[in-house]
Amino acid sequence: MRIIYADNNATTPIAPEVREAMEPFFRDNYFNPSSAYEPARLAHEAVEGARGEIAAHFGLADARQIVFTGCATESNNAAIFGTAKANPARRHVITTAVEHPAVLEVCRELERSGYKVTWLGVDGDGNLDVHEFVRALGPETLLVTIMHANNETGVIFPIEQLSRLTKQTDPAIVFHCDATQSVGKAPIDLADPYRHVDLLSFSGHKLHAPKGIGVLYVKRGTPCRPYLLGGHQEGGRRAGTENVPYIVGLAKAMKLAAASYDDEQRRVRGLRDRLERALEERIPSVQFSGRRAPRLPNTLNMSCHYIEGEGMLYQLNEYGICASSGSACTSGSLEPSHVLRAMKVPFTAIHGSVRFSLSRYNSDEDVDRIIECFPQIVANLRRLSPYWDQEKNAPRADAERLLQATPGH
Repeated sequence: MRIIYADNNATTPIAPEVREAMEPFFRDNYFNPSSAYEPARLAHEAVEGARGEIAAHFGLADARQIVFTGCATESNNAAIFGTAKANPARRHVITTAVEHPAVLEVCRELERSGYKVTWLGVDGDGNLDVHEFVRALGPETLLVTIMHANNETGVIFPIEQLSRLTKQTDPAIVFHCDATQSVGKAPIDLADPYRHVDLLSFSGHKLHAPKGIGVLYVKRGTPCRPYLLGGHQEGGRRAGTENVPYIVGLAKAMKLAAASYDDEQRRVRGLRDRLERALEERIPSVQFSGRRAPRLPNTLNMSCHYIEGEGMLYQLNEYGICASSGSACTSGSLEPSHVLRAMKVPFTAIHGSVRFSLSRYNSDEDVDRIIECFPQIVANLRRLSPYWDQEKNAPRADAERLLQATPGH
């Protein structure tokens, strides 16, 4: 059976060109880049060359602002905890209710430690209220940490505007952005217009590089203490021997991504939009989260009323189609998505969410297969649902009352 991979917001396949670029650093040039002997010089030069390429990708002249980490989760932890350690006099953090757990849980830990955390809500389309954001800024605010694009819905937040407003209010407030979902899918220029962003996190495995490599951008002069202590690596900002082949692979993946920005925006968006239109035409009682907001071109999040997402994913798997019910980091939980809860998705649909996330490796044939299979999967599950009227192909008249009376809803 051919596998159709439509879960690229969870992870991506490694690009063949990336594997090829990494191979010599597994086989021949395996040396520690910090070693003093001549054979290690090539490993060191490969790391610094990759650092320069990644800095240039963001419009940066100073490559020392790029710090290599193990993943975006580490980068987020380093940014938030490092800022807190460097600025003990301030104890207020602003974030959103729809962040990835790698930010949510860190902010909750700060809250348990006595920090005040403002959790900004979103509207039904997933948009932030900019006026609410400005009202939250204050003289005690230490840090703003807001994602660029949501991993479940693809909704893009106006980071350029939010970071500018933050610095206009108080230049001492540190602005951190988790850009894990957007790097490689949309251009980000940290010289301008994103020049007010102090810290930015992302990982390689969302853009066809391997798992196990991440980046934390630290703007020159930003007060942020090291999170991992030990050796002198990364200019003293992150101890630990650099992962040379993965660093080389990440730089190559970013070069490939930059070359395919137009394709991502045009062809992949076209695939996503065609899939969305077809499923809306073929499946009654569905809603699309974030559809009316600015979105990543590859992400489609839909909720089918009166059935469970786990059942849909199980049957999609039977057809060789890989999708998700939300974040892969929390998909083992039976709790409904915190993102969809924040968007106030109705209780009749919140357990029935599915996310299809595409990449440049998806084809028209992939979309055709999903269109062929998924409506039938939904119809089959609704035949088993006590809340669905098969004759009318619509919810039962008393479906909401029955569902509210069901334990767990």
